[in-house]
Amino acid sequence: MNNISKAFENGKAFIPFITCGDPDLETTAAVVRAAAKKGADLIELGIPFSDPTAEGPVIQGANMRALNGGVTTDKIFAFVRELRRDVTVPMVFMTYANVVFSYDAERFISACREIGIDGLILPDLPFEEKEEFQSFCSQYDVALISLIAPTSENRIAMIAKEAEGFIYLVSSLGVTGTRSEITTDLASIVKVIRENTDIPCAIGFGISTPEQARKMADISDGAIVGSAIIKLLEKHGRDAPRYVGEYVKSMKNAVG
Repeated sequence: MNNISKAFENGKAFIPFITCGDPDLETTAAVVRAAAKKGADLIELGIPFSDPTAEGPVIQGANMRALNGGVTTDKIFAFVRELRRDVTVPMVFMTYANVVFSYDAERFISACREIGIDGLILPDLPFEEKEEFQSFCSQYDVALISLIAPTSENRIAMIAKEAEGFIYLVSSLGVTGTRSEITTDLASIVKVIRENTDIPCAIGFGISTPEQARKMADISDGAIVGSAIIKLLEKHGRDAPRYVGEYVKSMKNAVG
């Protein structure tokens, strides 16, 4: 059984996203440990990419800072291997198909298995083209996590039926970033998902406040937050772990 299911065993899950290497890997490690200690149920680790098409300016900035600091995929693999000495919460990578392709898909996914990464999120991978990664993910027991967007419409049931790990439900059209209000009719999308799979569903994109997180968790199995955490890193730099830890605690308390 994939480790990801543990994230959803104790009530609603809170899932923070952290870009690896922003401002450096030492700070990322401290942030991950603080988040795990303060109640994060699963942690998404972003592997920086030069053209992150799903990201808004906040996470794009984190990608650039990390890449300019010399972060590479190999350095991130070594960093996760070290983290896994004491961090037990499920962890997944979020990156782009090109990163996996350029590394070599089987080599990348087998390395995920070896270092203790439980899943892989590729926002630019169309559902219809997932097979080129799916076979390796199945072979090495790394969940290839599906995204469902408000535009998925008649594809929602099809995607849900084949989903593994958890479903990442995108709350709004456009790129990542904090939003003052989320107006999409997500409950109807979750209803279709529930009719087609027992896999948990967590909502991300645009969530920044405990109130938003609570609303999203009320209609799904958890809330995912990225940009609000990256803003704390941008503001506090190497002092960010303490602030991120307190933020994670408040969000976990909100989702229950």
